[in-house]
Amino acid sequence: MNARLFVGEARVAQGADSVLAAGRGFAYGDGVFETMRAVGGVIPWWPGHRARLVLGTARLRIALPSAECIDTELHDWLSLHRDAVVKLIITRGSGGRAYAPSPDAPPVWMLAVSTLPPPMRPGGLVLRWCETRLARQPLLAGLKHCNRLEQIMARAEWCDPDIDEGLMLDTEGHVIAATAANLFVLREGRWWTPPLDQCGIAGVCRSWALRAFAAGERRLSVRDVETADAVVLSNAVRGILPVARLGDRTWSPHPAVADARRRLAAAHPAFDNASDFVPIQPVPTNTAQHEDAP
Repeated sequence: MNARLFVGEARVAQGADSVLAAGRGFAYGDGVFETMRAVGGVIPWWPGHRARLVLGTARLRIALPSAECIDTELHDWLSLHRDAVVKLIITRGSGGRAYAPSPDAPPVWMLAVSTLPPPMRPGGLVLRWCETRLARQPLLAGLKHCNRLEQIMARAEWCDPDIDEGLMLDTEGHVIAATAANLFVLREGRWWTPPLDQCGIAGVCRSWALRAFAAGERRLSVRDVETADAVVLSNAVRGILPVARLGDRTWSPHPAVADARRRLAAAHPAFDNASDFVPIQPVPTNTAQHEDAP
């Protein structure tokens, strides 16, 4: 991995493996992270990522390096990786017996980089319903913490290359999000997204879309999604992605989706390919769609 490791505000030049192995991030997933789209040596949505990072570390009571330190190191990192996916991970560090954390441990954090994702398939995304459900935990709701086993288990449910993503419900049967993206549905001319007060990740692209589209939050059932006029996923790395098929339901191109992607392109230079998508053919079926768990 192309990465830099830090303890507190000092870069680790040697012994990175031992630092990581002794840390609570490796042992317990005791940390938070941000996955960000860099374009031209800049992260356009850095203020949103920083705000979520501050919120997450404060709620988990993890020490955060100074803003000046993070900004300096991030700026230097972006000078080397101008167009890429940048990951910033901050963990509680080491110290403390078993689960009990040390209040004085300096954070262990990392900057890493990976290549840009492939372009969206022609025709829009193909989704499925996941069997794995998200547990409700208001303390962690909205945070991008390092414990993502539920999403991993959900994503492991399929290996079909024709399926792009899976939608997840919570344990009460409400639709929450995709495994790696937030969800928006268009109903009667307005965009809606599930509230994330019990579980789920409050995405940075989701936050932008809530403001840009005057979208609302409401509990969504399976039927609410399957009968929507249009469905999109939002992700800070990939932008706004049209959904073309979910199970047996298909969607044709919708003007509101094209408008959403054009507005995103105007707001974020990484997403300037905001053309509409080509419809795919419906799947003949006699299977009824139900509001309960798929």
